[in-house]
Amino acid sequence: MNLPTAAAVWAVVLIFAAFYGMHLGLGGARFALALGVAAVLFAFELFLAAPPGMEACRRGLGERGSVLAPLVPLFAMLVYSIAVAGGWRSALIGAAYVLLPSLLVATSAGKPPGTFGDYAAVAIIWLPVEFRWMYAEFPFPGQLTHTLTILLALSTGVAAFVLLRRMDGIGYSVTLTKNDIWTILLHFAGFALIAILIGTRIGFLTYDPSRARLHPIPLALSVFGILLFTAWPEEFLFRGILQNLFSRSFKNPWAALALASLIFGLSHIFHAPFPNWKYVFLATIAGLFYGHTWMKTGSLFPAAIVHALVDILWHILFR
Repeated sequence: MNLPTAAAVWAVVLIFAAFYGMHLGLGGARFALALGVAAVLFAFELFLAAPPGMEACRRGLGERGSVLAPLVPLFAMLVYSIAVAGGWRSALIGAAYVLLPSLLVATSAGKPPGTFGDYAAVAIIWLPVEFRWMYAEFPFPGQLTHTLTILLALSTGVAAFVLLRRMDGIGYSVTLTKNDIWTILLHFAGFALIAILIGTRIGFLTYDPSRARLHPIPLALSVFGILLFTAWPEEFLFRGILQNLFSRSFKNPWAALALASLIFGLSHIFHAPFPNWKYVFLATIAGLFYGHTWMKTGSLFPAAIVHALVDILWHILFR
């Protein structure tokens, strides 16, 4: 992906969000500021996923200037907390959430990835989102609560591990080759077959196609929403960071794949009905396919596409 393509995707998503918000009756300064914060955080996700954007950012910051990277999500959080949410408590929570991971990985400077600081930073980024604590810090508008929370978490992780820690092997770039396409198709088909056979047998999935979900506008929204705000952030966390760290700690990529997939599976246990062991089981298997896609391609993008295709197939054909 080049920078003009990233800019086009960024603009289309934001223009649609603005018009959709107005269609829902949202408006005024609070909505404009909330959307502006989302725009800044989304730009941080998208433009750095373009290899020229990442290269320019790293070259511009330099190694010493990388400490400035967390200021982007920090500034966005402070603007939202003070101008939109209207609370200093939220600002302090957001500042701690953004800065602590970077401070922890900074203590590991010069050391191989896999230190206590690295794992502690992952926990601070992930757990407040997993337990939905951070959702409370983005109350307005309710339609952007999930998106803003995920974008802040992703931006915090990118600032800490990609720009400050500069950990190798994450694959935070949108690149695609012919071999990647075959890898995507094989892994998607393989897991889809397993998931449908097992999921329907254990009563987790019910075949229930819906024409409403196939309407072009809802379908396009689902595709973009799942890819950009679910699949990409989760692949960054569980494969690019966690599986990457495990692989370095254990010196065994297969053990890292198994453990990261198990943790990915367990992260779905809170879905109703709790404890949802059926979801944990299938998500663990899914993690093996997503993680192996990342291993084969060395990039988050193919793994995110497999992840998104699985979710979209589920959304359209099953409940």
